[in-house]
Amino acid sequence: MTIRVLVADDHGAIRAGLALILGNADGIEVVGEAADGEVALRQARALRPDVVLMDVRMPGTDGITATRQLIAEGLAEVLVLTTFDLDEYVHAALRAGAAGFLLKSVEAPRLIEAVRLVAAGEGVLAPQVTKRLIAAFASTPAGASPAPAGLADLTEREREVLGCLGAGLSNAEIGASLYIGEATVKTHVSRVLAKLGLRSRVQAAILAQDHGIAPPG
Repeated sequence: MTIRVLVADDHGAIRAGLALILGNADGIEVVGEAADGEVALRQARALRPDVVLMDVRMPGTDGITATRQLIAEGLAEVLVLTTFDLDEYVHAALRAGAAGFLLKSVEAPRLIEAVRLVAAGEGVLAPQVTKRLIAAFASTPAGASPAPAGLADLTEREREVLGCLGAGLSNAEIGASLYIGEATVKTHVSRVLAKLGLRSRVQAAILAQDHGIAPPG
């Protein structure tokens, strides 16, 4: 199945470069480009891409605002790609529901892999970002933030899946760990997100780590 991608960046040369990289990858089609968040929203509504590759800093409607709206409308998964790895951007993007956060210095093979992972429902974070998030978790006592009401509504299996998300496991790894198929994993992940009122598996991972929910075993 072809992955349909929309590229949103206010620099024409960067958009063209990203479109060239992704367009030459097997199974990926760049269906549109946008120079700001508002155009990205209009394009997503019209073209229904699977993934929007989103810059953060753009004129008019910025990438964070656009991401929040894209996720709220269920239009596409969002992979944020930016020059800046400032914590405020990382946290804002993840709170908005982005499925991943990469720097524009990422090499082409890694970018292509990230698009495929996000399209498959996985989460992707730049190594620099992951290290800082882990450090932030380490400095915050487990349970420091109030638990969402839906946490108590999770079944035992769903709690196990949440723990696996907190450990950064992929769907395939969760399936192998819990001895269930990937399709079943996806169903459980969707139910976990719905019950907890979360927008992405990255947000679920943050919640799991914040509340000390570990994978089984």
